[in-house]
Amino acid sequence: MPVTAYDLTGRTAFVTGAASGIGRASAALLAEAGATVHCADRDGQGLDETAALIKECGGTAHTHTLDVSDRAQVAEAVAAAAAPTGTLDILAAIAGIMHHSPVLETRDEDLDRVLAVNFKGVLYACQEAARTMIAAGTRGSLITMASGAIDTGGPGLLCYGAAKAAVVQLTRTLATEVGPHGIRVNAVAPGWVRTPMTTRHDETAQAHTEALMTRLAPLGRVGTPQDIAHAVLHLASDASAFTTGQILRPNGGVAMPW
Repeated sequence: MPVTAYDLTGRTAFVTGAASGIGRASAALLAEAGATVHCADRDGQGLDETAALIKECGGTAHTHTLDVSDRAQVAEAVAAAAAPTGTLDILAAIAGIMHHSPVLETRDEDLDRVLAVNFKGVLYACQEAARTMIAAGTRGSLITMASGAIDTGGPGLLCYGAAKAAVVQLTRTLATEVGPHGIRVNAVAPGWVRTPMTTRHDETAQAHTEALMTRLAPLGRVGTPQDIAHAVLHLASDASAFTTGQILRPNGGVAMPW
C-alpha cells in the first residue's frame, strides 16, 4: 500500500486528552498528516499550547475545554466538531488519569473517579462519535487508549487496570456492533511512556520504574509520546483499513501476549 494511505487530508479528528503527553503528540501528528484536529481536555492552557504548536507547523486545530466524565459536555463538543462537515472521521479517546492504592485501601471515591474518566469518558466519546459517523454514513475510525496494565498485575493498579480492561472490552464489543457500518474500533495499549501523568511521582520512584522497564524491554528503553502517536496515526489511517477489534501494543516488547 502506498505511503498516501497515511494521508488524512480533508478528514476531521477529535482527540481527548490533547493538552499534554500522548494526546498532544497524537493531535499534532494527525494534523501533520492533514487532518483538521479538534483538541479536547479540561486543561485549557494546555489545549491552547497544543493548538499553537499545530498551527505553527501549518496545521488546523480547534479547542474544546471539557470534562470527559460529563456526558453532556462530550456530546456538545463532538457535535461542534462535526458541524462544519456534518461528520467526524477519527476519534482518539486518550484522556485519562492515574491512581495508585492497595486493594485493601481503595475507597469508593477512588474507583468511581478513575472509572468516570478512564472508562466512562472513553465510552461517552465513542458513543457520540459513532452515532455521528453512522448518521452521516462515514466509514470512520475510533481509537481508544488502553494500557500495558491490561497484561500485567502490579501493586496499586486496581482502579487504573480495571478501567483500562473495561476499555478493551468496550473496544471489542463496539467493533462488532459498528463494523457493519464500516466503522473500525481499535485500542492502543502503551507500555511505560514518559509523560506528565507518569512523571508526577517522586524522582526516586520515577527513576526506579524507568530503570526497571528499560531492563525488561527487549528494545532497551521506555516509550515516548511520539511512539504512541504513530500507533494512533496508523489506526486512524487507511493503512489499517482491514483492522478492527484489535489491541495494538507499542511497549518495547515488555509484554508479548498471544
